[in-house]
Amino acid sequence: MVAKKSQQRLGFKTGEYVVYPAHGVGMIVSIEEQEVAGLTLELFVISFEQDKLTLRVPVAKIKSVGMRKLAEEDMVNQALHTVTGRARVKRTMWSRRAQEYEAKINSGDLIAISEVVRDLYRSEEQPEQSYSERQLFEQAMDRMSREISAVNRLTLTEAVQLIEKNLAKSPKRTKADAGDAADAADASDEEAAA
Repeated sequence: MVAKKSQQRLGFKTGEYVVYPAHGVGMIVSIEEQEVAGLTLELFVISFEQDKLTLRVPVAKIKSVGMRKLAEEDMVNQALHTVTGRARVKRTMWSRRAQEYEAKINSGDLIAISEVVRDLYRSEEQPEQSYSERQLFEQAMDRMSREISAVNRLTLTEAVQLIEKNLAKSPKRTKADAGDAADAADASDEEAAA
């Protein structure tokens, strides 16, 4: 293995955070050459600190694996706006929906990941999630918060709090909304009795 003097390839450089779809946000720690099966390959060495994982990706495969730069701030704002929307849950079998959610999470697309967070979020007043729903929600939340953390230079905890604050703005999720619905039901009962 020989580290390359030039530390930039295809617009990616060392010390830069990138999104690798199957693993989320990582940092390019070096660009090196390695001989594999008699061929010399140029590799990005990407470190995923939270997962204690180092990945070596051939420079030539960057497009096909979907590695990309971090989202711009306007994309982050769009993702945060997405989670404030109403959940769109299809009426299909859970196994099919779970596959779709998994595909969105592993797409590396911040908006698709934020849709999963929105659709699987449960407030305190809502029924308990199944184990697999909770796992997918946590995975999507982790990917989304890591990218927002890197883009906005926040701690991971601050990024999670920012997402949760936006989730609380979504319809039918706040305690005040639940109270208003109960008040409206009481009012209609009183009118019916009168």
